[in-house]
Amino acid sequence: MHIAIAGNIGSGKTTLTTLLAKHYGWQAHFEDADDNPYLNDFYEDMQRWSFNLQIYFLNSRFSQVLDIRKSGKNVIQDRTIFEDAHIFAPNLHSMGLMTTRDFENYFSLYRLMESLIAAPDLLIYLRASVPTLVNNIQKRGREYENSIRIDYLKRLNERYEAWISTYDQGKLLIIDIDDNKFPENTEDLGKVIMKIDAEIHGLF
Repeated sequence: MHIAIAGNIGSGKTTLTTLLAKHYGWQAHFEDADDNPYLNDFYEDMQRWSFNLQIYFLNSRFSQVLDIRKSGKNVIQDRTIFEDAHIFAPNLHSMGLMTTRDFENYFSLYRLMESLIAAPDLLIYLRASVPTLVNNIQKRGREYENSIRIDYLKRLNERYEAWISTYDQGKLLIIDIDDNKFPENTEDLGKVIMKIDAEIHGLF
């Protein structure tokens, strides 16, 4: 069983991955954002480092999906390879922060990788308004996120909504985190788990 959690920066993916892994006794696969050697440089000079950053994420996520499938274990994954290709890279391109040449090169590499991997059995999308995202980002206080602009989060949110509206590669569960405060409310977490159980039992 491979469950993946998608959502904008600050939507609670890592928190939910941790809570679900603990609840189900499954293995958690986290995004290695803190180990990414390009992240600090990227937030300081997006135009210079956007391509490098996205290639690093793409490679890292591809390796992760291969490992998940090879392991044969039940896994909960924090962020997907789809988000890199359908949200972050095209957003950088449209903002003029990645050249068309680099974006086309990036996307052809993604298409090749996509043809070699399977989609998760269940995709959970954490939907959040920009104020909720900003509040969560400020609460966790990662230094490299201090310079993230509100219009950047808004653009990403629009792309997430567009992508999710056409997602057809497997089962999809949408959790609205403006209404569901699962990180601090066990009752809300219980509601999420009940919905996941309903989806999982439909998979067998």
